[in-house]
Amino acid sequence: MEYNKKEMLARKVRDIRLRKNMKVKELVESMNSVGGFSAQNMVDGIGILERMFADKESYNFLSFTANLVSTGLRGMIADSVKHFDAIITTCGTLDHDLAKAYGGKYSLGSFEADDRKLHGLSIYRLGNIFIESKEYGLTVENYFKEIMGNIYKSKDYKKEYSPSELLHEFGKRMKDSHSIIRQAYLSNVPIFCPGIVDGAFGTQLAIFAQDHDFKLNVIKDELKLSDISFDNKKTGALMVGGGISKHHVIWWNQFKGGLDYAVYVTTASQYDGGLSGARLTEAVSWGKVKEKAKYTTIDGDATIILPIMFSCLNLF
Repeated sequence: MEYNKKEMLARKVRDIRLRKNMKVKELVESMNSVGGFSAQNMVDGIGILERMFADKESYNFLSFTANLVSTGLRGMIADSVKHFDAIITTCGTLDHDLAKAYGGKYSLGSFEADDRKLHGLSIYRLGNIFIESKEYGLTVENYFKEIMGNIYKSKDYKKEYSPSELLHEFGKRMKDSHSIIRQAYLSNVPIFCPGIVDGAFGTQLAIFAQDHDFKLNVIKDELKLSDISFDNKKTGALMVGGGISKHHVIWWNQFKGGLDYAVYVTTASQYDGGLSGARLTEAVSWGKVKEKAKYTTIDGDATIILPIMFSCLNLF
């Protein structure tokens, strides 16, 4: 790497100037070149996403982990679905989305709660969110049975579905406008869930398959992702959190030479070599992100970063 002193000193650090009744977008614009560590990466990420959405040739992915759906970000994510071409997420997203759509109540709790006492009270803890057990497992089970039973009895029942096809059918039958699955159906945005058996929804699928003529074809979705990779000259992605949802985005995009636009939000450390902590620069070495792509990694809590970013991008 060559260092050019003049170029390296070209961007000057500026002080943020706050004023009364300042709008979020104005605040973020004032944060550009403030030397605010992760704040600068967030500003850069917003700029990359603006370019990604403006590029009509770009096929755009949204990937996120299920923990976010347990928070108040669920409705915000649902509202943003229409701006993307595909979603890749985990089974827990389906669990939380169904539970909340069916009236499941989630409560603010504490990271420091005594988990032994919570267990005795039949309260699950997800970070600082409390969920009464009946509001999760039984709620998901009941709503799953209601919708799956309706799908099974319909004249269009196919006996074999890919996960994205099945979730399309679920979205067709759900009524909650804050549901991610419902909004994806309304906008005809496929939801890919490669780890669909890893949660309550997947368990219910396994139970249903025991006494019904039903098969889940996971490979069909993989081939669909392969087609997307080869059929689109340009691709972009907003990836929130790591694991299988992030990896499925970058994995399939390597076959077209890598993502053209990529923004990754994470709190994970890169020093254990795990994928969740791996910066997008590492993905460049694999060809999963193009060398000349517009990309950035934002270190920080998505519950803080996403509302700011989505507000600036008008993703609602």
